[in-house]
Amino acid sequence: MKVALFWHRRDLRRHDNAGLAAALQSGLPVVPLFIYDTDILDHIPRPQDARLTFIYDEVERLAGQTEAAGGTFLARYGKPAEVFQQLLRQYDIGAVFANEDYEPYALRRDTAVAELLEEHGVALTLLKDQVIFAKNEILTQSGKPHRSFGPYRTAWLAALRPDLLHPYPSAELFAPARLVRLLDAVPRPTLADMGFERLEQYVPAAELPTDDLVRRYHETRDFPGLVNSSTRRSVHLRFGTLSVRELMHQAQTLNPKLLAELVWRDYFMMLLWHYPFTAYESYEPRLREVPYRNDETEFQRWCAGQTGYPLVDAGMRELNQTGFLHNRARIAVASFLIKHLLIDWRLGERYFADKLLDYDLALNVGNWQWVAGTGVVAAPWFRVYSPASQLRSYDPELEYVHRWVPEFGTSTYSTPLVEHKAARQRAIDTFRQAYQTAGHR
Repeated sequence: MKVALFWHRRDLRRHDNAGLAAALQSGLPVVPLFIYDTDILDHIPRPQDARLTFIYDEVERLAGQTEAAGGTFLARYGKPAEVFQQLLRQYDIGAVFANEDYEPYALRRDTAVAELLEEHGVALTLLKDQVIFAKNEILTQSGKPHRSFGPYRTAWLAALRPDLLHPYPSAELFAPARLVRLLDAVPRPTLADMGFERLEQYVPAAELPTDDLVRRYHETRDFPGLVNSSTRRSVHLRFGTLSVRELMHQAQTLNPKLLAELVWRDYFMMLLWHYPFTAYESYEPRLREVPYRNDETEFQRWCAGQTGYPLVDAGMRELNQTGFLHNRARIAVASFLIKHLLIDWRLGERYFADKLLDYDLALNVGNWQWVAGTGVVAAPWFRVYSPASQLRSYDPELEYVHRWVPEFGTSTYSTPLVEHKAARQRAIDTFRQAYQTAGHR
């Protein structure tokens, strides 16, 4: 019997799933598939990993839903191309469906799998699912990517049609008549089978935030000390346990500021697709040779939340303990690392990659380069945020600081690593020299 595979990646849900809906309407019985990709897992530094634990639990949830509906859910461990070679030998595969992924590794992976499948007469059909507009859909009048977010957002909103936020009928189509039970399916790998152990961190439910929270979002979003100051749905958007369409529809109805913040996801993913080298290199050529100090002792104190600047320390401790970091604190800690300590933004980006439960390459790189002043879209390289001013503006009652830095205000609290005024001037001088030197070459 010919079957269609639906390959789950960043879309760990049954409802409102573009690729899954297409597979279920293909006329072939569908077998959902997830691959624990060793090209990714082999780079995880520790056997306890909260992201992998989250993914594993969601895969098992999907497997349970599939079995309850009368089908089989396949989960395999290995390199994707090698897994597909095995599946092609084992099953009569008529088609493979998946949703698009725009990261550099994902593009290489999908190209290799598509070529392998084509050799066997099987098409890999990719659907747009994790964004509303991708690739070349929103460009300037001259056909180039927008270098500023404001004009991109304006063009994005002008192009938005109501049907683009309509849900796909994947949940309704997910029925016994469109699935198949494979009697020879091998058991799904466990975390232990893959050499990992459970590490659980708090994640809010995979459901829309309350309407009240969304209505107040523009008033609360900048204050990390407030409970429910943001939606905290970033991890669900990252792994597709929530549909971006359903959250955008809610935001469009209730709060345009939240919708604008969600548009940043489309923007950064588009930029990474156009400029994949920015995953590891500054976009701005005149700032590719900034002589960063990269002091290892100071970097470790930043990592540990022991800089002597309470907003920075609170942010790093929240990140280390929970895998989450409020957006305002992300800006504060990133700016401090790059400008006050003159440490390469890529070291901070990699640390976030290790710690953030919601880690997304496009958004992480885009935001780090924005703060550094080196990105396609960027704050001015000479902007250096004052940690003290940020603290007064965004945590005036010190609720956030006292939650994560209980020793603040006592003799046991760390002394400041650097003095703000001197560090600010050093950063400006260093970046200016690099910028001017490169411009004269």
